[in-house]
Amino acid sequence: MARCFDLVRRLGRGAVYLGSSRVPPTHPHFLQTTELAREIARLLDCTTWTGAGPGLMDAAIQGALEADKPIGGLKIAKEAGEWTSSGFHPYLPSETYLTCRFFSARKHGLVDAAVRSSTADRTAVIALPGGIGTLDELFEIMALVQLERIGSTLPVPFLLLNYDSYYSKLLDFLNDCQDWGTVAPGEVAALWKVCDGNYEALEYLAEFYDVPAAKRNYQISPPLKQHRTSYATS
Repeated sequence: MARCFDLVRRLGRGAVYLGSSRVPPTHPHFLQTTELAREIARLLDCTTWTGAGPGLMDAAIQGALEADKPIGGLKIAKEAGEWTSSGFHPYLPSETYLTCRFFSARKHGLVDAAVRSSTADRTAVIALPGGIGTLDELFEIMALVQLERIGSTLPVPFLLLNYDSYYSKLLDFLNDCQDWGTVAPGEVAALWKVCDGNYEALEYLAEFYDVPAAKRNYQISPPLKQHRTSYATS
């Protein structure tokens, strides 16, 4: 775990991406994620952090490479949908990532990468579409924000990217929790920002960090009218 913290200190805090390892490069969500990560890296001038796996994690890495901004990765020895059985990343320099044996070390490292230690830090947590692992990380971040373990000193923007209404049923469930009384009214909405697309996410971050309008030169594509909904058929 100490090595994870050392890597964060060396590469710098920044935007942390959580997302599925199973999304192929041909799927629109992969392309949207690449675009989003590229523009956030430029907008915030920050390091891009991921789990250094395939799928949407790789899409975020590709975006950071296009932006020519720093990249940091905390890889796990075995990833669902993994592209290699080794602990090595296929193309990232070895000094930019670590392979963690335990999920706890990886999670602690990614949280550390998102926590702002000074007003100069421009960080964010970006939750992209994903499965069990992504949901595990997503809810842990949500709980840490709720309990002020993240954002206790300086607030950290937490964005949920609801591409093609991917998370809409989850949001409905959380609304049902409010009806049942297990979640307080407005509690969930106060923890994150739900964004349907990249422009909305970029504008939210720009407003959060008071980025001047003259520097909001996003190079993003207009939303496609129809996306494929299954990653398995891409």
